[in-house]
Amino acid sequence: MTRHFLDVDDLSPGELADVLALAAEFKSRGSPRELAGQTLAMLFEKPSTRTRLSFETGMTQLGGHAVFMGPEHTHLDHGEPVSDTGRVLSRYVDFVMGRVFDHDNLVEMAEYATVPVINGLSDIAHPCQSLADLLTIQERFDFEDVSVAWVGDGNNVLNSFAIAASTVGLDLTIATPEGYEPSSDALARASDRGHSPTLTNDPEEAVADADIVYTDVWVSMGEEDEREEKLAAFDGFQLNTDLLPDSAHVMHCLPAHRGEEITGDVLESDRSLSWDQAENRLHAQKALLAYIGENG
Repeated sequence: MTRHFLDVDDLSPGELADVLALAAEFKSRGSPRELAGQTLAMLFEKPSTRTRLSFETGMTQLGGHAVFMGPEHTHLDHGEPVSDTGRVLSRYVDFVMGRVFDHDNLVEMAEYATVPVINGLSDIAHPCQSLADLLTIQERFDFEDVSVAWVGDGNNVLNSFAIAASTVGLDLTIATPEGYEPSSDALARASDRGHSPTLTNDPEEAVADADIVYTDVWVSMGEEDEREEKLAAFDGFQLNTDLLPDSAHVMHCLPAHRGEEITGDVLESDRSLSWDQAENRLHAQKALLAYIGENG
């Protein structure tokens, strides 16, 4: 059976632990060329820095090859059914990674593809970011002994992170303005993993005992017409020195809008783990590719 990775819970708790262990090993010792002669097709409907570079570099370090396909390089937005693209790509490549607007397109592609389909980002999930986040936290804490607060928008990054946090037993508190909570489906799936996050609309309450405070942009790609409305709704949710406990680390998946969801001095401070998160996209995704390639 082909193994796809469309969200974090496509891996069992044991499999997730194995991928994180492999990522840590790759980071400390380097990665063998386990995917020599194999090819990853990378489908991009959205711009990218970290996703493209980490996957393309990762495939090279594993001995394989990555092919970038932007919107102008495929027929996805020009009339060809997603199902046809999935079937054709399966005849050429060993993996498909998609960074797309509509999550359902990845679901449909996975239904018809006979090679692993990996979610590089969709409107409702960003599971590869969650792998990097967990690796970053694991480098400093035992999962059972750390408290994490999310302060900001209940977006695709949070949807996946809530499931990931529950899977490894993180104590997670989520603070969003009313009406901007994570999806009910993601919360239900997080609960199914055994550790439901705590929800609040008060950012000060959320960060009070936090070891790590995590945020993301308030206005995501495709939401530009909601900008003024969201900036007003998120007043008081900025990560700054007034809100943050003195000892708390800070996470941000990048890119950051300095002066909106986080101040420049906080992002650039010693407490920021954002650059480790960015680096760990490479190691976590290499581990995912190697693991799926071996266990698919």
